Order: sequence, then structure tokens, then C-alpha cells
Amino acid sequence: MTTLMVQGTTSDAGKSTLVTALCRWVRRQGVSVAPFKPQNMALNSAVTSDGGEIGRAQAVQAQAAGLAPHTDMNPVLLKPNSDMGAQVIIHGRAIGNMQALTYHGYKPVAMAAVLESHARLLARHQLVLVEGAGSPAEINLRAGDIANMGFAEAVDCPVILIADIDKGGVFAHLVGTLELLSPSEQARIRGFVINRFRGDIALLKPGLDWLQQRTGKPVLGVLPYLMDFHLEAEDAIDTRQQAKDAQALRVVVPVLPRISNHTDFDPLRLHPQVQLTFVGPGQAIPPSDLIILPGSKSVRADLARLREQGWDAAITRHLRYGGKVLGICGGLQMLGRQIHDPHGLEGAAGSSEGLGLLDFETLLEPEKQLRNVRGRLCLEQTDVSGYEIHAGVSRGPGLNGAVHLDDGRSDGGLSADGQVLGTYLHGLFEQPSALAALLRWAGLHEVQTVDYQALRERDIERLADQVELHLDTEKLRALCGL
Repeated sequence: MTTLMVQGTTSDAGKSTLVTALCRWVRRQGVSVAPFKPQNMALNSAVTSDGGEIGRAQAVQAQAAGLAPHTDMNPVLLKPNSDMGAQVIIHGRAIGNMQALTYHGYKPVAMAAVLESHARLLARHQLVLVEGAGSPAEINLRAGDIANMGFAEAVDCPVILIADIDKGGVFAHLVGTLELLSPSEQARIRGFVINRFRGDIALLKPGLDWLQQRTGKPVLGVLPYLMDFHLEAEDAIDTRQQAKDAQALRVVVPVLPRISNHTDFDPLRLHPQVQLTFVGPGQAIPPSDLIILPGSKSVRADLARLREQGWDAAITRHLRYGGKVLGICGGLQMLGRQIHDPHGLEGAAGSSEGLGLLDFETLLEPEKQLRNVRGRLCLEQTDVSGYEIHAGVSRGPGLNGAVHLDDGRSDGGLSADGQVLGTYLHGLFEQPSALAALLRWAGLHEVQTVDYQALRERDIERLADQVELHLDTEKLRALCGL
């Protein structure tokens, strides 16, 4: 039973990607492997097989390992609801909101939860592959650390350090990070991986030789920059798109301050017939066929920001000219008449006027709804699947059942004129038949079939291939205890 940890010199250095790659590479060898991230801060989350909530990156890593996502894979999840605080989720369940300083004092309790989950994974699997968070050299966060070296020291595991050469300064990142660690932490680092390299590797070799001589640590390999590659983003919005047809369906998503689960839109971004545009603060909503209101961690505050940007008027104008509007989760709640938060779950207690496009009201309640669901979409009665993560309970005649769920419930609603649709279901674009039905509803007549799950599986396989081609697999096998 072995544990190996991947830490990064910066955020977005490639930690999630490397752990995903290693999970699939190890699984190919017939080894039972599980992903693990002690502490994650992200607004993109997934519902697990045991009815909890974890970061989406760990759900994708679970797929790479051939496992169903489980709360033990990400025992501490922080979902920011302001610049100073976040909702704290332990073992898949929200325990409340904490300001940053309060959470700092809570870390010993969180660490106990982390070690419990790690022990359970070790008991079930031959190898646990751990993803760090941010950088281990964040000096201000080292006291009581549970996400990087604090965890590695507690379980006595080796560490691989990864850096992104595409950002520039890769040698400074690696050497500087190493210099800021304590002697015992430095000893834990067993090798470096350089990520996203473009060009002739021969030109990089003098730097690699210098790095190994300077630090005494081996370079385990250099991973190339992969073009046309997709892996669900842990937090940052991925806006990359290939060239689209001039007749592509125009879809716009307003980016709200606390947008959550924006990975919902990856199947649209990757569809050859969809031009997806994320509209940020200070930008006008351009002419479009479909506007999608996304999920939100702070629905009333984000709805107020939507109005400040003038996007409510743009939505009204869009509907007047025959456009379609889709609301997902928090976006669904915004479509109703009112949103009530009597307990102050997402900010100051009170109520807010919704956009009034569907006839219902939402009451925010302390207990989250967490479900993986299947059903039939009212459009063409096609199969749909997805997951619910929301604190609100919505009631009213406008909720006439956009989705009829297999468990007997109905979800969301469709306006009488067919222009406005709302649902609590995240992930509804991932099933090819549902995606095609929604695109036809939005105005695309001849829809190409795109299987998002197959695309994700293809790229996980590509990652494992890169490990085999570009990393020192003999050293990796030794580190993994194979």
C-alpha cells in the first residue's frame, strides 16, 4: 500500500492533469489506484456515489482510475462565497460558512477528516495518487497546512513537483519552490516534471542538466503541449474553441462573480456547430440564439450583479426578438419571481425579485439537495442525465416539468411560448440525445452528434500515452511501489 503526491510550483501548473494521467497509466497495469485531494477550493463540484459533494477534478480522476467518485477522494472542499469566506464541506457535506481566519483555526479538525479518508482509501486500494493545492511555497499558508507538505509529512509520502514551462520562468519556479521548503520537505521531492513544452527538446536539455546538477533531483520527464486537448477545469473557465462554421449556433453565458459548475458548458464549447461566448463584467451581451444563466454559489448577489451590468434588459430584448433562454440551477432560480434567503445562507438574510420569466418562487434551505439523476427531457422526450447540487426548493405553477425524473419527481419548467426553459440539472449537455434536442430547441436544425463522454475518455487515454512516451516510467514505477 503506497501513496505518491503531486505538488505544483503554481496554480494551474498541471497537478490535476498529471494525477489524471497517472491514474489511467497505473490502471492499465492492473493496479487498483484511487485519486485523492486533501483540500480543494473550487466552485466546480460533482455528486458522489455515496451522496456527497467533491471537486470535479477528482471525479474526472476517478473516471481515469475506473472508479465511481467517492467523498473520501476529496474530504475537504471549500466553495468561496465571498473574497473573505467560503462554504466548508467535510466528507461531502456542508457544515457551514467560515471566514478565512476562522477556517485557519479549524484546520486541525479538517486534517483529522483528511487523514480518515486517506486511511480508508489505503485500505481499499494498492496506490493512492494525491494532488496538492496551489503551491507548497505559499509561506503565509504553511502553518497548519493540510493541502501540500503538511499532508505529505503527516503520511510520510514522496512528492513529484510539476511546473508549467508555457508560463515562462520554469527553472526559477522549480528552484525557488525547492529553496523555500524545509530540509525535510526538500527531501520528500523525488523528482521534477516539466509540463506544456513546445519545441525541440534538444534546446531544453542544457537547462535540464543544470537543474539536476543544481538541485540533485532528477527530471522525471517533459510533457508536451497537447493541442486539441480537453480536461475539465478545476476552477478557471476554459474559453478555448476551434474555428466554428459561420452558421454556428450563437450561445452566450454571462460570467457572474460566483459562477459554479461552468464545466456544464464544455460540451457546447467543444461542439463544432456551437459558438460559445462567455460575457464578462463591462461587456454587452451580443446578438445570440441562446442565453444560458449558469449555476451560482451566491444567487441573490449574482442576480444583483446581473442587473448592474444591464444584462436583464439584454435578456428581455433577446426574448422580444425570439431568442431562447435557459437557466441551470442558480440560473433557474433567477428565472422565477422571487428568491428568499431567510437564514442568510448565501449572504445577508432577505428576499430578491427574480426576472419573473417563469411563475415560481425559491426558498433557500440549509440542507443541500445532492443527487445523481436520470429522466426524460420535455423536448422530444429524450433521455437525459445529470446531477443536482442546490440549497433552494422551488415551488409554483411555472414548474411544469422540463424534466420528468425516473424517481417520480419533475424538475424545472418550460414557458408557455417555449422560449424559456429552466432546470436544476447540471451536466444535461453530456448525453448526446439531450444535447441534440436542446440545440434543436435553440434553433439549430441539423445537429451533428457529439459524444462528450467519449471525448473525455479519449483525452484521458492520450494523457496516459504521454506518461509512457515522455516520463521515466522505471522511476515512476518505483515511486508508486509497483
